[in-house]
Formats: sequence, structure tokens, C-alpha cells
Amino acid sequence: MFDFLIAELSTSGVKTYVFIPPLVSFVISFFTSMAGISGAFLLLPFQMSVLGFTTPSVSSTNLLYNVIGTPGGVYRYMKEGRMAWPLGLTIITGIQPGVLLGYYLRVKYLPDPAIFKFFVGIVLMYVASRLLRDIWANKVEKAGDACQIGGRVDNFSMGLNKTRFDFKGVTASFSTIGMVMLAFVVGIIGGAYGIGGGSIIAPLCITFFKLPVHSIAGAVLFGTFTSSTAGVVFYSLIPVKGAVAPPDWALGILFGLGGLLGMFSGAKMQKYIPEKWIKVILGIIVFIVASRYILQFIGS
Repeated sequence: MFDFLIAELSTSGVKTYVFIPPLVSFVISFFTSMAGISGAFLLLPFQMSVLGFTTPSVSSTNLLYNVIGTPGGVYRYMKEGRMAWPLGLTIITGIQPGVLLGYYLRVKYLPDPAIFKFFVGIVLMYVASRLLRDIWANKVEKAGDACQIGGRVDNFSMGLNKTRFDFKGVTASFSTIGMVMLAFVVGIIGGAYGIGGGSIIAPLCITFFKLPVHSIAGAVLFGTFTSSTAGVVFYSLIPVKGAVAPPDWALGILFGLGGLLGMFSGAKMQKYIPEKWIKVILGIIVFIVASRYILQFIGS
């Protein structure tokens, strides 16, 4: 009856209703974007297990989703004055060269990423436990005080040693060099394994750099956009094991359109969600990512 809505995508071999990819990506990105995460890592198992897309191009398709979807969230955070530009620029400074190095290492020296993913999984499991412990200990804002409508990021100050900005009457600061180094490492991971990196940077910004949850999301999504753009280029132009792995453009665009609307909507709703619940969402997301990496290693 609805056969006219079925799309057969020649690049990936996927056959699906055209509304399924954007619907799935909208739901995922709506919630994850509140914490500065695009949700691409959740789309990967959906593509592989549900859609049957298992070639190396699934990673670049995931990155294409980030490229199309993240501007929705970035724009909304910019419009509402909740874009921490010093943080975003610092992340970009480190993440771009990291992506290039990571992709080079993937091509030359890392044919089997299992061990490194296991290490990343252990680190993320520790981060998830820190987030959830803080929630359990009630160290975050009370639900009634969680988010003052209209909070803006302003009074930027950037230096080689320290970067500062004000958010809702409080000055937040972080080590510029430390953040660049973190972004560089995340860029290497993203370049090697085809992830945007938001699921790693966002929780570390909160747990180790103690930055306000509501202030980091736009900057982290901006960093994800830049690293994913570079990743799509590298996957499309630089051969892996003798062949390039460009995205399935049609599928990536379908996912991206849903992500664009989902991230825009999630960013719009974020200011109404207490910090506690954003941390809960982020903690669960990071726990899922960590579990996947660890279980993949154990089962290999």
C-alpha cells in the first residue's frame, strides 16, 4: 500500500521507508543535543543491525549526519546567547589536527581498533560513574533552580593559560592548554574510528573542567561539526585498505534532516530542563557508549 514510500539506496544497499531515518534521528538527537551530543553513536548500531548497513561507509554516513544535523543545534544556541565561543574555538584548535592524525594512524597502524576502543570504554565508564555519582549525591542544582530562563554566555576572556566566560552570574574557567590537548586526543579517536567526539568531550567538560551543563552544549556541537566535516572529506578521498569509503549520501541526508530538526528543537528546549536531568541523560548516554566498547572487546 505504501510501497511508493520505500527507498532503495544503491550505495549502501539499504531498503527502507523514507520517513524512518529522519524520524529515528529526530528522536535521538532531540534528547542528546541537550547535552551537546549529536547522537551519531546511537545511529551506528541502528544502521548496522536494523538497516543492514555494515560496510566501512557506515562510519562516513554517520559523520555526514553530524555535518547536516549539528548546525540546527548550533544555530539555536547562538540565537539564544548560550554559545560559549571560547570553548568552541579551543575545541576546534585541538580537534582538527587530531582528526587528521587519527585517520592517518587508522590507515597505517590500527587495522583492529578493539584494544583502543576497550581503553576508551574504560575511561568513559569512569566518567559515567562520576556523573551518576554526582546526581546520586545531589550535588547538582535543585530542580526548581536549575535553569534561569534567559541565561547567556558573555564576558569572554581567552588566554594561553586560562579561558573564562560568565554564565548566569557565575564565572566559569578552564585550562586552555588542557582543553586543546583533550580535543586533540578526541580528534584522534574521531578520525580513527569515525565518531564526532561529543560523547567524549561533553562529559569531560562537566566532570573534570567543572563547566556549567547548559553552557557547553553549543560549543561541543560546533566542535563535532568541524571534526565530522573533516572526517567525511578524509573517508571520501583517502583510501582505507586500498579503497575509499564515502558516505551513502542519500541515507546520510535523510538522517541529517531529522537530526537538523531534532537538534534545533532539543537546543530550544534545553533551557527548560534542570541540570540534574541533563546530567542523567548524559550519564546514561556515556554508560551506553562505554558498555558497547567494553563488550565488543570481551566478545571479540
